[in-house]
Order: sequence, then C-alpha cells, then structure tokens
Amino acid sequence: TDINSIQYNISIEDSKCECNNNIHIENHTMTSSQEPTPQRPSSHAPSLAGSVIEASDGLGGTTLIRLQNISSTANLGVRLDLKQIALRCRNTEFNPRRFAAVIMRLREPRATALIFASGKMCVTGTKSTHNSSLAAKKFAYVIERVGFKPNSFIDFKVQNIVGTCDVGFPIRLEGLVYAHSTFASYEPELFPGLIYRLVSPRVVFLIFVSGKIVITGAKTELDLSEALTKIYPVLADFRKQNITPIPGISTPAILSNTSQKQGGGKNLDILNDRQVDTEEV
Repeated sequence: TDINSIQYNISIEDSKCECNNNIHIENHTMTSSQEPTPQRPSSHAPSLAGSVIEASDGLGGTTLIRLQNISSTANLGVRLDLKQIALRCRNTEFNPRRFAAVIMRLREPRATALIFASGKMCVTGTKSTHNSSLAAKKFAYVIERVGFKPNSFIDFKVQNIVGTCDVGFPIRLEGLVYAHSTFASYEPELFPGLIYRLVSPRVVFLIFVSGKIVITGAKTELDLSEALTKIYPVLADFRKQNITPIPGISTPAILSNTSQKQGGGKNLDILNDRQVDTEEV
C-alpha cells in the first residue's frame, strides 16, 4: 500500500509539472505574439528615390529637390597600413600602382570610402547627411577592429551635396546667358547645359533646356533650398512660351492670342505678295 501511494503521488506531481509547463509555453507564445516586431529605422531604409527636400520657389509655391550624392571627409588621426587593411577586411580594393588608397564599401548604409595611409578618409555615395556620418563611424570602427586606434573625434565634415530638380517648363538658355553673362556661361557645342554660378550661397547650377537642373557645391541642405529659391524667379522670366511638342516632355499651355495669330497671318500674306511681285519682275 505504501508503494502504491508513493507511485500515485509521483504521478500526480508529474501531471502538475506538465500542466505548469504547458501553461508557461502558452503564456510565452501569447506574449511573443503580442510584442511588436522590430522595424528598421527610416534613416537606414533603402530608398531608390533618395532623400527629398521641399524648397520654396520664391513665387509662393514649392519645388522638390532630390539629393543624389553627398561627399564628406574625416580624419582618423593615425597612420594606417593599407596593405594590412586590404588583407583583413572584406569588400575592399587596393592597387597601389593605380591609386594610393584603399577603396572600402558598406552595404548599410550604402557608401564607399577612400582610406589613405595618412588616416584621412573620403566618404561618398550616401543620400543624407545622417547616413554619411553613420558610414564614417562604421568605417572607423572597421579600421579599429583591424588594429589601428583612431581618435574619438574624427573631424567629420560634409564637403559637397549634389541635388536635382525639375522646374516643369522649358527654358530659353540663350536669353538667360545674354542677360546674366556675369554669372552664366553657355557653350552648346561643348556641353548642352548652361553653367550658372551663384555667389551667395556658393552653389553651381547646371541648367538644361528641358527644365531639369543639377545643383552642386552646397555644404548643407539649407544652401540647396536657398539657392533654388533665388534662381527659380530668374528661370521663370526666361520660360519658353510657344514651343513644339516634344515626345516625353510635358509642354506648358501655349498662349492662345487670336489677334497675334491674325497679325502673323497678314504678315505672311504680305510676304507672299512680295515674292509674287519679284517673280513677275
């Protein structure tokens, strides 16, 4: 009887343990299902469109500027052995006969760095200043893991920001370069775009007849927006009005002035009459 009672008690305890384990597993699954899944930060999310800045056009409207590339520099403050870095790091290229720097690439954020033996580094390929700073810190961490101790302050600076925008209307480049010859240069035989150098902020525009603009030379996003705010009213003054439709380009509404059309028709009639008189003579 004692043995039977002991076996009975053991079976009861085992069943209690199984019930407790099942309850614990169910509670764990419920809490895990209720917890939200971690999302990637928006700054690291890949975007084909790139970062977009909304700038005022100086006429009461807004225009979007799309950041295409940001170039920045950093100084690690320590001499580097480029051959050792190239051998121990992934995604690197080093050919001292062609270029005296290690080319290192990151996947997240997508960036490329030129690392020199003096400890100086150029970071390019990012589309926001935050990602550029983050990439510089990651490159410094990779070099630290190789065995070189960089300074805590790497002297990060943004050197150039490149952006593009579309004003939405074609532009008379010949009239623009004639009126602003001090700041603009236009050689269609060499390059199809007009080069406009703004003094303040110190920014360079590449203006094309289709209305597409490339902005370069800016140090901050604020310089991009201020430069576009200053140049947009000038471009609006040299907007093409009567143009032939081009496939793939949205043409603005052509001003319909019947009086001008009639006057143009009369002038054509007069020219035709003169041609007939000269032929008769």
